[in-house]
Amino acid sequence: MLAMATASEAAPITLFLCGDVMTGRGLDQIMAQPSEARLFESYVHSAAEYVALAERVSGPIPRRVSADYIWGDAIAVLNAVRPDLRIVNLETAVTTSADAWPGKAIHYRMHPGNLPCLRAAGVDCCVLANNHVLDWGRAGLSETLASLREAGVATAGAGEDVDEATAPARFDRRGGARLLVFAVAHESSGVPRAWGAGRSRSGVWRLPDLSPRTVNLLATVIERHRRAGDIVMMSIHWGENWSYEVPPPQRRFAQSLIEDAGVDLVHGHSSHHAKGIEIHRERLILYGCGDLLNDYEGIGGYQEFLPGLGLMYFATLDPGGRLQRLQMLPTCVRRFRIEHATAADTQRLLGILQRECSRFSTQVSADADDSWLLRWG
Repeated sequence: MLAMATASEAAPITLFLCGDVMTGRGLDQIMAQPSEARLFESYVHSAAEYVALAERVSGPIPRRVSADYIWGDAIAVLNAVRPDLRIVNLETAVTTSADAWPGKAIHYRMHPGNLPCLRAAGVDCCVLANNHVLDWGRAGLSETLASLREAGVATAGAGEDVDEATAPARFDRRGGARLLVFAVAHESSGVPRAWGAGRSRSGVWRLPDLSPRTVNLLATVIERHRRAGDIVMMSIHWGENWSYEVPPPQRRFAQSLIEDAGVDLVHGHSSHHAKGIEIHRERLILYGCGDLLNDYEGIGGYQEFLPGLGLMYFATLDPGGRLQRLQMLPTCVRRFRIEHATAADTQRLLGILQRECSRFSTQVSADADDSWLLRWG
């Protein structure tokens, strides 16, 4: 039998991380196989209207686009950096289900026939513990899980029962150790209580609260799956859509995951804009990664949060899970595809992120290639 690799024998790992990738609704309508456009929102009744809104501000958007269209400039960046793994929060159901969850204001859906868009960007893992994965009912969740599995994309945070929802996505690393990706959701991001997975009920891994008892629960689950040398990532969907604040309970929870549950990287998302970044005991905490892809182009409001801008995060961890380097690249969404942010937008976003990171004693500085680097300590 081969000896199990220790952390010191394994190699560093570079992860591509981002916040919400919302390929449903408007984006789904321009892809190869759009879903039925009907929506159940208060003011918008067709997903095609979101395409029209974007065209009013940015010009014509092509239809039946190629699988890589929505990723735009991000493809070249990913090919240049060549991260070991690419992990996103997929903020949509992947289904043909027409069973819209009753009483929910917004329903996101991408047709399974459009899954090549994820493979075009080389996505390895979709975390699914979020407030849209059950938008089209439990049948929609089952089809989402099956469709992603068939496409060869790993998932975490949702399942046909609680055991599947709490199981991590596992990835082998050079040297024999593994990366374990767990995903959870908190009610502060709008995840209905009924969406929590049970012993005989499908759903997401929904946190009851952010108490020390919940940290201990997560620690027990993590230890059930962890082997010597593993790096553990916890992806969390939490917080308000439009707020830079990191409430003290969230900060305590993230730090406790590192201190008491052995988590090496906290990957937060739900806010539609980037939040401050903390390094705690040499481990990375991303409190909110913002949106990388959405169909909000042309929708007014919340301009102080720069809603059209996003960030690509490239985190390099040493074999023991400590952060070695965090590189970020500012982006924008134009005509429903990712582009490099303009110089003016880059400076505005950099100023905001510098302000927010100062709360956590970290700094963001511009690098020579239009990317940013995190500095700490």
